[in-house]
Amino acid sequence: MIPERRNADAFAIQTMTGLCVIWGIQQVAVKLAAPDIAPIMQAFGRNLIAAVLLGLWMCWRGGWEGLRQGTLKGGAVAGVLCAAEFFFIAQGLVYTSASHMAVFLYTAPIFSALALHFLLPSERLRRLQWLGIAVCFGGILLCFGGGFDLAGMDSRMLLGDFFGVLAGLSWGMTTVAVRTTRLSEAPPSLTLFYQMFVAALLLPLAAMVLGKTHEVSFTAIGVGSVLFQGVVVSFFSYFCWFWLLRRYLASNLAVFSFMTPMFGIAFGVLILGEPLSLNFVGGAVLVLAGITLVSSEQWIRRKLRR
Repeated sequence: MIPERRNADAFAIQTMTGLCVIWGIQQVAVKLAAPDIAPIMQAFGRNLIAAVLLGLWMCWRGGWEGLRQGTLKGGAVAGVLCAAEFFFIAQGLVYTSASHMAVFLYTAPIFSALALHFLLPSERLRRLQWLGIAVCFGGILLCFGGGFDLAGMDSRMLLGDFFGVLAGLSWGMTTVAVRTTRLSEAPPSLTLFYQMFVAALLLPLAAMVLGKTHEVSFTAIGVGSVLFQGVVVSFFSYFCWFWLLRRYLASNLAVFSFMTPMFGIAFGVLILGEPLSLNFVGGAVLVLAGITLVSSEQWIRRKLRR
């Protein structure tokens, strides 16, 4: 029996903070290990490890029954979109910084909210959410409009940032695929397995096309990064997230999840020494403010009434 969902307490806040730290540092881990293992090969290893662990978990605890509920088609679509997300993250990190990727990746709720507005009557956007979308896209334009030198390195960063937005779009469309197919009734472990398994199948093909399969050196940093992403991020942290969603109100948890880009920026600056421009800082603030308005609209309205 699923317990009644409640407001976030001290335990939920502490757990969410820990999860946001893990999610925030993952792009830094990819960037740190990029000289040893190409980012797209790291994405392949990460998804392969997570798929194996998820498969073993479901053999032990169950979850395969969703296969008999017509979830295969939706799972394939979600898996392809997940592979696209990791492809754009990997390629984006070749050109842009981890801190930029941490912000642009989290535009995903904006894209999913826009798509679901037209697909599901129950997901119609309210005025405050439309304001959030406008603020978010204004922030993206500010990030992109900071005087890039298109003839130099900044044009490469611009391309990487664009890949980051495409990664956010792919993640958002994955959410739409889950919400609008039989996956919405499937166990979370099966939904995750579809995504990780299909991504593990497709990413090596993309790596071969790009000629990146040979860019693998089994150093401590490279292997540690892939293990961290596969075991800690894709397996452990996602299960913790779903465990929290079954016990606490999703709107409460969503508010705290927006700490992730902040941690991503902080780790990028502290660990990798990444520079921050004023236009990016201002744009990032607008992006995060817009995402908060869209994803936490009901929570904000309740707070304003009080």
